Amino acid sequence: MDTTKHNINTLFKQLGLASSESEIDTFIAAHSLPDTTLLQDAPFWDQAQRHFIAESLAEDGDWSEVIDELDVRLRQQ
Repeated sequence: MDTTKHNINTLFKQLGLASSESEIDTFIAAHSLPDTTLLQDAPFWDQAQRHFIAESLAEDGDWSEVIDELDVRLRQQ
């Protein structure tokens, strides 16, 4: 059973991305999403990242809330 606390830092680790606060802020500043693009369809994800995001959202599981937070942050620019 996975007991890891799911937050933005652990999401970035799960996606294989740098996960410090400053690295996350840099990633978000460098990437944005128009309202017409689903998060999992963003061009900056690789296939594995895209699959993880889409599957997690479809299952509405433990990661969904944090993925939604990332989605919002990418659209606030």
